[in-house]
Amino acid sequence: MPANLTREELLTITTFQGLPTETLDWLLAHGERRDYAPDEPIVQPGDPAEYMTAFLQGGVQFFRTQNGHREPRFRIGAGQVSGVLPYSRLQTLPNYGAAVGQTVMFALHRSFFPELERVSPELVQRLVAIMSDRVREETRGQESDEKLRALGKLSAGLAHELNNPAAAIARSAEALADRAATKPALLLSLVRHCPTPESLEALMNLAESACSIEAKSPLSALQRADQEDELADWLEEQGVPDGYQLAGGLIDADITLDQLKPVAADLPKEVLPAALAWLEGQLTTYHLVCDVQEASSRISTLVNNVKTYSHMDRGSDMAPLDVVSGLESTVNMFSYQLRNKNIQLVRDYAPDLPTIYGQVSSLNQVWTNLIDNALDALPNGGTITLRTRREGDFVRVFIIDNGPGIPPNILSRIFEPFFTTKQAGDGTGLGLDIAQRTIRNHNGRLEVQSAPGHTEFCAWLPVA
Repeated sequence: MPANLTREELLTITTFQGLPTETLDWLLAHGERRDYAPDEPIVQPGDPAEYMTAFLQGGVQFFRTQNGHREPRFRIGAGQVSGVLPYSRLQTLPNYGAAVGQTVMFALHRSFFPELERVSPELVQRLVAIMSDRVREETRGQESDEKLRALGKLSAGLAHELNNPAAAIARSAEALADRAATKPALLLSLVRHCPTPESLEALMNLAESACSIEAKSPLSALQRADQEDELADWLEEQGVPDGYQLAGGLIDADITLDQLKPVAADLPKEVLPAALAWLEGQLTTYHLVCDVQEASSRISTLVNNVKTYSHMDRGSDMAPLDVVSGLESTVNMFSYQLRNKNIQLVRDYAPDLPTIYGQVSSLNQVWTNLIDNALDALPNGGTITLRTRREGDFVRVFIIDNGPGIPPNILSRIFEPFFTTKQAGDGTGLGLDIAQRTIRNHNGRLEVQSAPGHTEFCAWLPVA
């Protein structure tokens, strides 16, 4: 050890303060000093986890490498301890670390840990406490990352779901504006030719009746083409320009030639173009308004789904809950992803299911993690089954998929924190750990069975 590293310098490390002189001398004898220039690499991802480190000057900024980019994670400054610690199972370092300013580091190889435990049980105890705090902080950060990842997936799907009705409203509003712009000219043309009140009343009655009746079964493409050609030809014979354009709107409103002929017969020949254009415009306007109402209703439904899912209108305390309502609000948030992969959703809910006692937001996170995993595992056209049953004093909630299954050598590890089979950046390995701990906090248990073609997660939750 270089002579210029002293006991006094070691005592600038908070964890080393108050240690006996003999312990400090042991550290000086078995550790080593390392100096780094500003921004010089200290560790690389994948480096062996071999040294406990303490920073006398400067520090290290750690970065996570994701998708080819470095993202800042955390910083260790002067006076702090980092690296591998006694009893740690860490074998490789996951992050990139660079020196912050001119850095002086004390390093102790992990091979000396058994001897350190004999020399200074007190220091080992301090280091173990640091490791425990670090694990808790890392777990909290990873849990937050897991929730944000799930939220990102749901948000992407929700954005698609909201975009469709919003775009429909925009298109309908534009078409309504065009229709409204033609109304004055049509009115002027009608008034100019002075049709009788009776003929106008017949025209308006046809419009009202077409708006009030329920839509008929949709025509086949061939049937629609035949009817549209017949109606367009008749309109042309009546001297109505753009017959094909009007014919499409009238067919959409389920108006037939048999309905139009008696109304047209009572109108002056010269007023027919304006009268039939008004009729088509009135019917199309009605259907555009219906489209806007349907799209806005879809948006309201999506907002209510979000509200129910996120539990925005209630507190976070435990309360009697309907698990089916939680499952439905969660699966509704996955509508886009289910459609995108053509996933069949089977609902198999037991009737008269009792309530359970729990926290909605936490349980919805469980359903989110399990459904998300099923979606990831399934190929296009797969099936997810949501099932509920009562068994004694428990409600059982099943989430089942017919994917390839979980290999036996992995099945025993899937609940381990940070264990994941997904590619880097696609998962934290905490989804199932969070789900299991949440169910346990509800005095229940989470089980899994898997074979090719059938993977089944079952949550047991006590009846309220």
